[in-house]
Amino acid sequence: MPTTFNIPPSIVTGAGAARELPVHAKRLGATKALLVTDEWMVKLGVAEPFAAMLREAGIPTEIFAGVQPDPSAQNVDEGLAALRAAGADFIVSVGGGSPMDCAKAVAVLATNGGAVRDYMGYEKIPRPGLPHIAIPTTAGTGSEVTRASVITDAERDEKMLLMSVQLVPSVALVDFELTMSMPPALTAAVGVDTLTHAIEAYVSKKANAVTDPIALACVDLCARFLRRAFHDGSDREAREGMALAACQGGMAFGNSSVCLVHGMSRPIGALFHVPHGISNAMLLPAVTRFSVRGAPARYARVARVFRAASEAQGDAAAADALVDALEALNRELGIPRLRDHPRMEEQRFSASIEKMSSDALASGSPGNNPVVPTAAEIAALYREAW
Repeated sequence: MPTTFNIPPSIVTGAGAARELPVHAKRLGATKALLVTDEWMVKLGVAEPFAAMLREAGIPTEIFAGVQPDPSAQNVDEGLAALRAAGADFIVSVGGGSPMDCAKAVAVLATNGGAVRDYMGYEKIPRPGLPHIAIPTTAGTGSEVTRASVITDAERDEKMLLMSVQLVPSVALVDFELTMSMPPALTAAVGVDTLTHAIEAYVSKKANAVTDPIALACVDLCARFLRRAFHDGSDREAREGMALAACQGGMAFGNSSVCLVHGMSRPIGALFHVPHGISNAMLLPAVTRFSVRGAPARYARVARVFRAASEAQGDAAAADALVDALEALNRELGIPRLRDHPRMEEQRFSASIEKMSSDALASGSPGNNPVVPTAAEIAALYREAW
């Protein structure tokens, strides 16, 4: 079956990559820009220097900082209003996955009209969005290189997944120096998110010859640098390695799709507002244990690249070792179990399992899993992860 590989036309990596913003903005024909970010990036003083760069290059720029974690449809509507008020024809996103996902949605609504829900699903966006340069400040989501945007419908407690080539940013500026100030807890959450992207991309039913080596390269980088970045945030080599890993993870899963972990993670985020990376990390060991029988050779390959198993071990033993290694990684990085997360409440969680299981299955991601679960099996996994 033919496969398609979509990534930004330009990806710039390395120290100082973000300083190339004006060059690429001018190349894309920008005359007025909207910089999409969140309040935290403004308070840290990260957003304004990028706006200043553009202004100094002769491109008037306004900042929209109204993006919340797990961006909502309301955030997108407000961003679109800010874009129109500024008369902008170009978008820059600065921050983690939330600003980038919001900016993607704003870019396509500006040219296609309608509402976010109109484009929920796969390849439902007919026209390209406005030019968009994505500048990640965390090494995790990989949103800077993907055709995915996840937007929350707060009224329905549902995360809407939009997947379209029209969402791929025009340029990704992956500058690891912007990640140096991440605290250990955030480093852990986004780092295991990156690892999850790589694993799911490699074991997905849509994995292919182009995405496989990229996914394994991401696993290798996580094995080498995630713990180092967590324990010493000033380790430049580790920070650079994880920034590259996040980008590779995005390239891989953006073209082979995520699986059951993400399918189960989104409802947790929608209902309990647990950050996406944390919910992925909390689910990863249990879902991997459930899924290995569907692709033992693939999980064994991941285990060996992650240094959790040797080449001498058989596939079954290697896959089991991977589950043990993922549980040990969570412990080392301080990733809690579901029941220990401050936003989780047992009675409400138990009462929500049926809805979460149904929503997870309806998202489509579990259909890519090596073992395609039933709603009842998803419910059992939620209980096991608790």
